[in-house]
Amino acid sequence: MSNPRRLDSLSVTLRKLRDDAGLSGVEAARRAGMSQATISRFENGKRVPTATDVRTLCQIYRASAVTRREMLATARDLREDATSARTLLHRAGAPSVQQRIGRIETASARIRSFQPTIVIGLLQTPDYMRTLLSGLHQGEDLEAMVTARLARQQILDTDRAFHLVLTESALRWHIGSPETMARQAEHLAVATERPNVRLGIIPWTRPVTHPVLHAFQIYDQRAVMMGTETAVAVITDARDVADYETRFEIYVELADYSDDAQNILRRLANEYRKLQP
Repeated sequence: MSNPRRLDSLSVTLRKLRDDAGLSGVEAARRAGMSQATISRFENGKRVPTATDVRTLCQIYRASAVTRREMLATARDLREDATSARTLLHRAGAPSVQQRIGRIETASARIRSFQPTIVIGLLQTPDYMRTLLSGLHQGEDLEAMVTARLARQQILDTDRAFHLVLTESALRWHIGSPETMARQAEHLAVATERPNVRLGIIPWTRPVTHPVLHAFQIYDQRAVMMGTETAVAVITDARDVADYETRFEIYVELADYSDDAQNILRRLANEYRKLQP
């Protein structure tokens, strides 16, 4: 599995620019009017710089215009209109939101996801995806959504690290035909064999003491994304992100992995096939 401690592209770029400029963290902080701890958090992926922070540091480091534009785009994707708690984006079903989520995923080195109600988007089959989205979209809009979500899945073929946790009950929410669900379960079983994917399944028989309220994704150590019926929210407050990391580890302890996860998934696939006429 890929090293979960490696850093995202924004953090790596900031560190490289500072090194290329021949500046220590202390000197960079002095010139930028920031604390050395802030520079360190930016470079360790523990804090998202604002657009102003990026412009200031790029000027000090004499970054190229291309590099500056790329870094500003990443920072804005993570922080656009952010308050200390969260940012509400456009309607959750819009293709533009899928594209923005894709950009955030691309800018991240480690992605953790928990989903209690449906299959995680990065692992959805086209048939499952199309059926799931057809309740809100039709025709060209539906195909645009499917295309955008499938494009996001290409990130699985990179060296990023994915830790994904899914409840068995999410797969018992019967989306479409039995064949669609059987293929989806088998697709997940195959995904467990990817070297950069750690997929855990929480069996419905496992006793739990923690309530589950919603799905969420954690990008490195600096942002959390969650969806509602009508919108998507991004959280960048460090304390809130840490709280979600703690909750994610609770779900990790409940999940089965490797052969045990594959056994659950293949059992579900067989159960769905028995429902076919």
